[in-house]
Amino acid sequence: MSRYKLILFLFLTTIIYAKPIIVQSTLKVDEILSSSKVYVDETNTVTLKDIEENKVAFKNNNDKRLSYGYSPNFNIWIKFTLQNNTDKIITKILEYNNPLTTHIELFDLENKLSYKDGILQINKDRNSLTPIFNIVLNPHETKTYYLKASSYITTLIIELKLWEVDRFYNKELKYQSILQLFFGAMLILAVYNMFIYFFSLDKSYFYYVLYILGVVIHQLMYTGVAHTYLIKQQWLIYSVEYAVLVIMIPVLTLAFFSKAFLKLSQYKKHNRILNILIFITIAVTPLFLVTDMYNNYRNIPSIILAIFLIYITIYALIDKNRQAYFIITGWSIIFFAVIVMYLSSLGVFPIFKVFPYFIESAFLLEALLFSVALADKINHLQIERDNINQTLITQQETEKDRLSIEVKNKTEELQEAVHQQTTLLKELNHRVKNNMQTIISLVQLQAVEIEDKDTLDMFLTIQNRISAMRHLHELLYKQKDVSHINSFEYFDILVDALQCSYDKDVDITFNVKENLAVEPAIACGLILNELVTNSFKYAFSDDSIDAKIDIELYKVGDMYHLNIFDNGVGYNVKTSRTSFGLVLVTTFVKEHLKGTIVIDTTHGVSNKIVWRESE
Repeated sequence: MSRYKLILFLFLTTIIYAKPIIVQSTLKVDEILSSSKVYVDETNTVTLKDIEENKVAFKNNNDKRLSYGYSPNFNIWIKFTLQNNTDKIITKILEYNNPLTTHIELFDLENKLSYKDGILQINKDRNSLTPIFNIVLNPHETKTYYLKASSYITTLIIELKLWEVDRFYNKELKYQSILQLFFGAMLILAVYNMFIYFFSLDKSYFYYVLYILGVVIHQLMYTGVAHTYLIKQQWLIYSVEYAVLVIMIPVLTLAFFSKAFLKLSQYKKHNRILNILIFITIAVTPLFLVTDMYNNYRNIPSIILAIFLIYITIYALIDKNRQAYFIITGWSIIFFAVIVMYLSSLGVFPIFKVFPYFIESAFLLEALLFSVALADKINHLQIERDNINQTLITQQETEKDRLSIEVKNKTEELQEAVHQQTTLLKELNHRVKNNMQTIISLVQLQAVEIEDKDTLDMFLTIQNRISAMRHLHELLYKQKDVSHINSFEYFDILVDALQCSYDKDVDITFNVKENLAVEPAIACGLILNELVTNSFKYAFSDDSIDAKIDIELYKVGDMYHLNIFDNGVGYNVKTSRTSFGLVLVTTFVKEHLKGTIVIDTTHGVSNKIVWRESE
């Protein structure tokens, strides 16, 4: 008798707390998890029959996102009711917004139907990166669905969204297009660094290529691209079981890259410890795959190795290792991105709601940073060459008789080295320019397929940023002296390209009196690109008369002054301070030029940048 009372109680409770979700045909997207009921089946024994007989006590849920961490050993049941109050048939798409869950099943008890999806049972007709289900409601129909989710290997994060069909596929097309652009750019960067390795035989670039490929493989798995398009169904179980190797490979290549790039052999004790950790990671990680320790400790070796890499880079930085300044910045970006991604996987900080392309942007930003590091390394080699020249001249004057033969031989060797360095430098600049042009072409090809105005504008901004650096390398390739750049010619080419992009009738005035070294020229080119782009996009309306932009570059003592003015409508500095363009400008001024910037929007926009000539 008590059993029937319990069933009656559960049935009445379900009726009292039922919250049907009113489905509207015009609503583009609706979050439904917070209006659903949840049951955690910790015994993994609840069946659909138990659900039908009301033996399961579902609890109300108010969270829009449920996170149960990595590989929980239980099933989650979600119950939700949809109601169509209209006279029309409503068709929607239910998106399970997590591509990494292994098993998902949606039950339609009224029609005795079930639909499966998830990494290990992907619907072969699906063309989206996340699991989706078609929902059809007849006029004035109310229907209850049950969703069962489990993930004994990967993360179990549940987020359900009900989409208008066209809206969902537009969103999915945009997202997959951005991912295509990211993977294309990363692969081009890998080819570019491989060419540098062939010319310089510097192993650090070879290891960096392996790291890029490891990152690409990781992102293919993490975003669901590999599971949806690349890996066959019978191989999915292996790709999920051995996903720890996908994490281990980038960390190992980072370790080898750090050893070569920072020349860690000079720190014998630390280098020995790093070799031991690399060996342990390679030996122990596969062992976890065949033991019961896998779920709890699978990433421990890679994490320990990554932490030690951060430590040894900081140690090299304290030891004034020049390359450590660049590598610590790049590592900081990547490790911050990894930590945020891990926290997002645990449901602690959902970064992808705020910035969907956070991880891809972090990797591309790191790639740009190492391009600057490469230019700095070449520039530093040139300075060392000049110092060697001066040393030889001094020796020739003081010990002319005794060392005349030796000086002559060394001078000939040095001249040959200078010729090889110059040839390599010109070829390098030429290849950099060609590779950047290839990236621009890819951006342009991708942009042709996109109709969204904001997305097209974003593609144009990316194209102009890359063009700013391409113009610099094109001028360096043409010049005999590659230590400095003709600032007027560089600025004129850059601004002319921007004016053609935005087709604005603006009077551009140049007052450029100084040439710049390569490193500050890179920063100034990107700064000028951002500020002039802002002027073209926002300062002037289509019918503006007497629109003007003034660009000045001069030197007072050892201080450089770069001023960019426009007589447009101006903007609110406080509300625009967090825009990506202004953040990028501020970063290059402070971090690369070690200078200051003053922005005045009283009459138009005035940007005054001052920095000291580097010694």
